[in-house]
Amino acid sequence: MSYSSGSPELALQYIDGQWKPGSGSWEIIDFNPYNGDKIASITVATVDEIDQAYRAAERAQKEWAAVNPYTRRLVFERALRVVEKHEQEITETIVEELGGTRLKAAFELSLTKDMLREAMQLALRAEGRILPSPIDGKENRLYRLPVGVVGVISPFNFPLFLSIKSVAPALALGNGVVLKPHQNTPVVGGTLIAKIFEEAGLPAGLLNVVVTDIAEIGDALIEHPVPKVISFTGSDKVGRHVAQVAAGHFKRAVLELGGNSALIVLDDADLDYAVDAAVFSRFVHQGQVCMAANRVLVDRTVEKEFTERFLAKIKTLKVGDPQDPGTHIGPLINAAQADAIDAQVSQAIHGGATALLRGGAEGTLMSPSVLTSVPSGAPILSTELFGPVVIVIPFDGEDEAVAIANDTPFGLSGAVHTADIERGVRVAQRIETGMIHVNDGTIADEPIVAFGGEKHSGLGRLNGESTVEAFTTLKWISIQHGRSAFPF
Repeated sequence: MSYSSGSPELALQYIDGQWKPGSGSWEIIDFNPYNGDKIASITVATVDEIDQAYRAAERAQKEWAAVNPYTRRLVFERALRVVEKHEQEITETIVEELGGTRLKAAFELSLTKDMLREAMQLALRAEGRILPSPIDGKENRLYRLPVGVVGVISPFNFPLFLSIKSVAPALALGNGVVLKPHQNTPVVGGTLIAKIFEEAGLPAGLLNVVVTDIAEIGDALIEHPVPKVISFTGSDKVGRHVAQVAAGHFKRAVLELGGNSALIVLDDADLDYAVDAAVFSRFVHQGQVCMAANRVLVDRTVEKEFTERFLAKIKTLKVGDPQDPGTHIGPLINAAQADAIDAQVSQAIHGGATALLRGGAEGTLMSPSVLTSVPSGAPILSTELFGPVVIVIPFDGEDEAVAIANDTPFGLSGAVHTADIERGVRVAQRIETGMIHVNDGTIADEPIVAFGGEKHSGLGRLNGESTVEAFTTLKWISIQHGRSAFPF
């Protein structure tokens, strides 16, 4: 079985255990973002095929839910072995389809393997309870059951991991799944995952992958009557729409959205270490990470020294071909994204910001830009920057740092650097964010720790017990031993 991006099978829809072309009238063209080479042409799935996928998942799920959890978990053990066996091919596919560097591919694969290991455990974690009753002779049983079918919509930046993050746990907990990957990453985020689980022996129909676009299907993926939960990862703008449509159809939405994270450098921080954390937190995968540090906040007493070291480190980063193991910053997902980021930087400079480094865009490649002295209220301060651009902001004391960090509609991640751990924790507790890390980077995701954001950064949490909550439901069955007394 081939896991290379050019495999003809991976350019098809995967519905009810069958690989077949979509029946739409147009194609999604999958391009290599670095060199523009055509990877695949995929005829889009239609509303009819969305229905076929959901109906297949619905049929298969009933039998799957009855399978012993210890048997279900074997599928995820095999899936892990499949990923390990084909790791080199999958790496090449990530590099080709995403423009991810080899470092990024290794990072994403590591996260993916951890999530598959966690899925093995999740299969056994849907525990019920027996609760007391105020009524004599009454027994209350609380069963935790699969929701049924989960619709998953994944993004282009970490498509393998962020698809698996919902797909594998949902399946492990006894659900069926329909996955729609982003149209820029239909292979890594979609059909490659179908291939992994097909080789791992997942029963046909349980996982369906539909490659399509809203221009073809509208809201059919969300509105369809079969799915009970929609798990969406992407922008806050689209997430708001997903939430509204899902709520209108009485569906639960789990939303993992954008961020505008702040990495805070207090006056007693280890500056060399803070520089390393800030550079990684901003520039990994070209800054196309929801948890990336858009803003680096530095105590004014150490601002000059930190900024000099920060700029020196950034200047050592190599921009170019992601196939080159020495490349740190590869291409953005497409030229439109690069042009949009470049325009944001130009607008900020025109509005009074100072460019300590000004990296221009050439096609999909963009060199780092570092801005400072950005005027208060400038749009770039409150926007998620999905590219290699960072803003350095000085502050005077902890209170101002907290106020600046919180001055954003987002609240996903963050970091605080200090020699005093408990001081760092106190500052971290004041930041309005779902996740924050003391003396580390802003980018972290661990399989058993609740992951999610506040404000416009999302609704709900994933990982560990949070995932069990997301993809299961509770059913109360009471048993009256003896006879109840009714008032009439």
